[in-house]
Amino acid sequence: MLIEIHSQTPGKKHLRMAIDALHNGELIVVPTDTLYGLGCDIHNKTAMEKLYRLKKMEKRKPLSFICHDFTHIAEYAKISNGAFKTMKQILPGPYTCVLPATNKVPKLLISKQRTVGIRIPDNNFARVLVKEFGSPIVTTTLKTDEEMVISDPTEILNRFGQHIKYIFSDQISYSDPSTVLDLTSEDTIILRRGKGSVENL
Repeated sequence: MLIEIHSQTPGKKHLRMAIDALHNGELIVVPTDTLYGLGCDIHNKTAMEKLYRLKKMEKRKPLSFICHDFTHIAEYAKISNGAFKTMKQILPGPYTCVLPATNKVPKLLISKQRTVGIRIPDNNFARVLVKEFGSPIVTTTLKTDEEMVISDPTEILNRFGQHIKYIFSDQISYSDPSTVLDLTSEDTIILRRGKGSVENL
């Protein structure tokens, strides 16, 4: 089901629909400040397995997830003073920060290096949803069979609608993914250039 929303002023009805779907182990699509993200509860193993099947991904490839603020991130990642300084500059924003994972992170989301990718997108719907749900949600893109990222919510509905409970659309469609930064050491390492600027990092 495709549902039109206003990201900056999310309605309680739409948030409740999303929260109920997440509690029930469903997959949803939410807008972020980059591409639309396919998401589910990171602590729901059945939902996570469903998501991996839909993306046709091997489980050994970890996915990033959304937290709503720095206190929330600190539950799932170890943040050094240097990493915190960098993150304060750029978040909320179009960045994925790779950090050492804590024991609270489900194994599916931890890389071989014991790291995890975390986002705080500059999108009120996504952040408020995570805050009110009380747990992080996965954020990952959907692609065509030709490995082209789908940024149009209507196309997501046409291709994957039967597997997704709700697609929340704010009609914004970005072409770039997030910029991925490795913040596990003293130096900031750019793993992928995306929408976020790296000039002052």
